[in-house]
Amino acid sequence: MTATQMPRGRRVRRAPRSAATAAAALLLTAALTAPVAHADPPGVTENSSPPVHIDPGDPDLRMVQGAKLAPSKVLNIKSIVEADDGSERRQDTNDNVTFALQAEVLFDKDSAELSSDAVSRIDTIASEIKKQNATSLRVFGFTDNLGSASHGLVLSKKRANAVQQELAKDLGSSVSFQIRGYGEQYPIADNSTEEGRKKNRRVEVSFPRAS
Repeated sequence: MTATQMPRGRRVRRAPRSAATAAAALLLTAALTAPVAHADPPGVTENSSPPVHIDPGDPDLRMVQGAKLAPSKVLNIKSIVEADDGSERRQDTNDNVTFALQAEVLFDKDSAELSSDAVSRIDTIASEIKKQNATSLRVFGFTDNLGSASHGLVLSKKRANAVQQELAKDLGSSVSFQIRGYGEQYPIADNSTEEGRKKNRRVEVSFPRAS
């Protein structure tokens, strides 16, 4: 008989799981299988309005006898539309609109000079900003993790500045800007592949949605 075999006729009894043990196992499993979320850059945390008050005793609710309402909360609905080639992405939430443009459609390699195609794309963003009556904009630049971190910080800031200056031509002085260069921080894709690095090389323009 090997060490892993049990004698015939004998049964191994397992101690019953308590409810607390089972709950802990479920929480551990959820923690291990949950997807890793990338942190948002500072200044882009979204604060939703407080939920609408609902009277739990309102007869129009027609709830089952003995049932109770769960605490109300505001769900932040997120909609993302991306170009087929991934060169441009628009994200809408309850509070903000964010445009992300890949660096390749805005600049030459290792450059902060806008291309002719970049101007038309930025003009489209400016039109949406006017539509939303936004007066406070955030322009953030990002790079991949190739090269030195210090070079990425400088390049990402120069690219954010270039996009801001083009937006200012169309929007005038009534709009305030927050400009940041984050370099390789806050990736949205895997930097171990060229496809992922291409997505991480980007400039994001975000602003509040109209009420």
